[in-house]
Amino acid sequence: MDAASHEDWPVARLARVSGISAAHFARCFKAAFGVPPHRYLLTLRIERAAALLRDTELSTTEIAFRTGWRSLGTFGRTFRDVTGESPGERRAKERAAGPPPEEVPGCFLHAAARPDLRIAVSEKRRAETDGT
Repeated sequence: MDAASHEDWPVARLARVSGISAAHFARCFKAAFGVPPHRYLLTLRIERAAALLRDTELSTTEIAFRTGWRSLGTFGRTFRDVTGESPGERRAKERAAGPPPEEVPGCFLHAAARPDLRIAVSEKRRAETDGT
């Protein structure tokens, strides 16, 4: 999943590659990583998209397709739901901030910007709509 986060990774495919049942795989994955496979994949895609927004001149549409979304609208809505800002807002903010400090390792900077997906995006939307 890490090497090809732009591909579809349904639990059935992951389980087949692992040689175990889908239910067992899903349980083991969540126990190991703290989130279900879908949320893990979503985190990878959002991180990759944020990096492309920051480091390239690619259009938002191109970034959406390169990171695994089939729809620009779905990408934009999900990116905003997860990060709290649109892809365009993120790009503008990153550019205004300038380059990251040299003395901080890149892995720490990436970890600090990693989206928190311990709850599902749909649950987050519902909570915001309900005002809770």
